[in-house]
Amino acid sequence: MNRNEMDQVRGLLGDPPAPSARTTNKALTMLEDEMAGRTAGRGARTGRRRIAWPVGLGAGLVAAGAAAAVAIALTGQGPAGPSGSPEAAGNVDLNKQAVLAAAAKVERTPVGEYWYSDRIDGQSYVVRAKTGSYAIVGAASESFHWAGMKKGDGEAYYGRDLPARPLTKRDGALWRKAGSPSSFRVWSNDHYATYAAKGTNWTSSGPGVGLDPRGGGEFLGKPVEEWRNLPTDPAKLAERFLSEQEMRRAGGPAGKALKLRDSASASGGIWRTASILGGTPVPPKVRAGLMRALAGHRGITAIGEATDPLGRRGVALASAERTATITGEWGTPKDHQGTYASRTVIVFDEKTGDVLSVQDTLTKPGGPYAEMGPGFVINYVAIRSTGWSDTKRQPPAEQPF
Repeated sequence: MNRNEMDQVRGLLGDPPAPSARTTNKALTMLEDEMAGRTAGRGARTGRRRIAWPVGLGAGLVAAGAAAAVAIALTGQGPAGPSGSPEAAGNVDLNKQAVLAAAAKVERTPVGEYWYSDRIDGQSYVVRAKTGSYAIVGAASESFHWAGMKKGDGEAYYGRDLPARPLTKRDGALWRKAGSPSSFRVWSNDHYATYAAKGTNWTSSGPGVGLDPRGGGEFLGKPVEEWRNLPTDPAKLAERFLSEQEMRRAGGPAGKALKLRDSASASGGIWRTASILGGTPVPPKVRAGLMRALAGHRGITAIGEATDPLGRRGVALASAERTATITGEWGTPKDHQGTYASRTVIVFDEKTGDVLSVQDTLTKPGGPYAEMGPGFVINYVAIRSTGWSDTKRQPPAEQPF
């Protein structure tokens, strides 16, 4: 999907008059299919749906069932603190200070000759068993990438599918109560899909062969030199990557009519920043600048401590809440229909400043997630590890969970 198309998708999610149900469904399905195809083309071609970093606006992952919605209304609610209440004017935001302190730590990270990233993508589904509903992570995959920073250093990309599994310990107990099934049939988009509790081995085009055998290649469509020469000033980085003007400009002529609400802009800003921090070898001072720019972005709130999908604790920023209404127009079962609300959350390691995950988190249960509680992770990208090294890294042999 090119930037114009992504911009048009954002336009569909803007102010009234609202798009038709059919138009919204087609747009979101196209976005999800494009994300899936881009990752599958780089990793193992197993036919399973994959979730990829957004390249343009950073629109985020499309939640299960969202492509079957009649409409998705982005609410314009103001920022809220950890308890959900608005921050009092003039108060010192200690949560935001924790994120800024993490930025100061990442700024001092040493660099090396090679950059690597180990990333896990996951999508949650609800299994409605007779013994009790529980959540699983399906369509999960892991990708590992290393690249030399100089021409001739080489590059390699690895991918593997991860087993479908219960999302939490509580879900695991309910899964065992249901007889510990080895496969899960769930509603996904406009059809039923089956995910197996069995993964695959790593596949690759071979060490040192990958996307650019020479090394020093491209990241998110841009050459490594461009990422390494970015400004470090938060204001300049915000103008370049996070401003509404930049999002409109990125869409070309179609973007001129685009009007983003704070919740859409903030969510897009979080996904775009996460894609850069988790998918590109930007220098430490640029990483710190991006974190500071994101913390100052309109519509983004510091929410204190949060847990990522791998169980790691960190400090987090979140977008404003947005709602989705699912109807049966596209064959969605009745028990999946209804309205729910969610927000986008990015979690940073407080000790190192590294990004841990970006995820869409449930705030008001309903529809396909009626049995789940606030905090339920709808979908995510978790950075298992990333950074610089003086040697070529190999993908980990052990499964992440």
